[in-house]
Amino acid sequence: MDVELEFGVPFPGRIVPQANWTQTAIKRLPIPGPFNWRALFGREAPRIIDLGCGNGRFLIAHALAHPECDHLGVDCLPVVIRYAVRRANQRGLTNIRFAVADAREVLERLIPPHSVAEIHIYHPQPYYDLADVHRRLIAPKFLCLVHRALQAGGKLYIQSDNPGYWDYIGQIVPIFFDFQEHEHPWPEAPQGRTRREILALQRGLPVFRGIGIRRDYLQEAEALQQAEALPPPVFNADRRLFELDRLERLAAHATVRKHVAGANRLGTRRRKR
Repeated sequence: MDVELEFGVPFPGRIVPQANWTQTAIKRLPIPGPFNWRALFGREAPRIIDLGCGNGRFLIAHALAHPECDHLGVDCLPVVIRYAVRRANQRGLTNIRFAVADAREVLERLIPPHSVAEIHIYHPQPYYDLADVHRRLIAPKFLCLVHRALQAGGKLYIQSDNPGYWDYIGQIVPIFFDFQEHEHPWPEAPQGRTRREILALQRGLPVFRGIGIRRDYLQEAEALQQAEALPPPVFNADRRLFELDRLERLAAHATVRKHVAGANRLGTRRRKR
């Protein structure tokens, strides 16, 4: 099949003939850093980054719709990057790369300052135990790194289905960005930009979205000074959303089983030949 479905929603793009598949994985990150964008993509173009990109649904859709832009997706989970890479390769994309990496490390070490047009963060993990507050991604110093990575007028797109997280985001993001909530689903993906959003919408759960435009007058030293005075991400993450987490994990495991079964069938056919 050249069309894949997730919860009844087609995955962006179609699988092209194997002769046209590409290689989109960054297998080794530059140890000293930062990225050489021209070496990575072979050209100069606007750059879009998805931090915590999951299986690549949003970023692949954006790369297909915007061939004039280059795209980088990172996630700390190797299994989801494996399937993002597989799908991008099968769609013959040349303007996208994926890497297994920590979002903070990427911004601290690998992204040259003021070199990115957009940064997207969809459904960052809220971590339900207060002992894990330090692991929550959206925090004042992290937003300083986002601000530094973006070029003048650059945009931060952020989304969550966690009310507590969203309340906190609404308090601190406007310190660094001109921030506006986006009340409706994204127009190009009314059923959801990500697998998590699709799940939430199908269950009638609220999804919170917003766009921040970089405050260009805010200098890096001033941003860091303000970050020191802001509260850490302490909020009630609402354990009732555990069920959505469970469904998402089940979906990921089902995808793995499907691809393993498909690979086994393909191997059996080849041996019979």
